[in-house]
Order: sequence, then structure tokens, then C-alpha cells
Amino acid sequence: MKALTVYCASSDGIDNTYRAAAARVGETLAERNITLVFGGGRVGLMGEVARAVRRKGGRVVGVITQFLMDIEQGDPDCDELIVVETMRERKRILVERSDGFLVLPGGIGTFEEFFETLVGRQLREHNKPIGIINTDDFYRPLLDLFDHGEETNFIRPGIRDLFVVGDDAGNVIDALARIPANAGPKLS
Repeated sequence: MKALTVYCASSDGIDNTYRAAAARVGETLAERNITLVFGGGRVGLMGEVARAVRRKGGRVVGVITQFLMDIEQGDPDCDELIVVETMRERKRILVERSDGFLVLPGGIGTFEEFFETLVGRQLREHNKPIGIINTDDFYRPLLDLFDHGEETNFIRPGIRDLFVVGDDAGNVIDALARIPANAGPKLS
């Protein structure tokens, strides 16, 4: 893997447990010479990951809308900062520029990015692997919801085969490299 897109929180009011885990993700990416592709903000977990990548000498590509650049004060220290007009354009570039995805704790924006990427993989719009960094069991309620959805036949069996979950960035990245391109539930 040469580049991974990271989806995560842009809020600054986050417990240090999550900040430290985000920094470990950034360090791991840099140590493995994997370019960080992210939302381009210098705040919240986004900023933590990007700063950690840079501290270890890694490459950082930010993709941000002009609106978010103005309110988040986009990260001027990115090796490449792409400023676009719309969120749709931003998300398209985040998908195109990566070989896979890491989802860290976040809010509704992070959830939306994860679900859109997951649905894209399920519908075979892309075959890039998805990993969830489950710091402090943050995603337990979501994982329970997936199980409930399968049990009640709202979610096809095997959807969880489309992503891996773990609390260690290195282990999750290793697992992403092992996910076959055609993994996942059958659409018929």
C-alpha cells in the first residue's frame, strides 16, 4: 500500500486517549512509507494524524473544501493541499488517491464517509480495503448494529467481511493488505 485515506474527527474537544491513538496511526503510516490522504484540516484527530506523519518524515496529502478551509483553517503544512468546492469532489479525490481506508473515531461526518465507502465496496464501485481503528471500543455500538442488522435480515450476511476492526494500527494495516478484492456479500 502506497497511500491510505484516513477518516476521523475534526473536533478539538476529544479525550487524549483518542489523540494518542491517532498519533500512533500517523507514526505507523510514516514508518511504513504510506502516504496519508485525509480531510486536510489541522484540528481534531485529523490534525493529530497529520502532525505525527510529518514528525516521522512521512508524506501528507490533504483534500478540503474552501468552506472547511475557511472555518477549520486547513493544514498549511501538507505536502499537497487540494482545495475543492464541494464535499462530493472532496470525497471522490479521497477515494481516488488511496489504496485503502482507515476509519478512526469520529462524528457524523466520519460515519457518513465510512458508510459511503463501505457501500461503494459492497456495490463494487471500488475494491479498496477498509479498516476501523476501534480505540477504547468506540465502535462497539456500530458493530452491534451491524450484527443486529444481519440477524433481522436488513443487512446481508458477510458485510463485515468488507472491513477489518482492531485497536492496533499496524495490525489493521497488515490485515487490509490481506483482504481479497472480491470479498464481501453476494448481491444476487
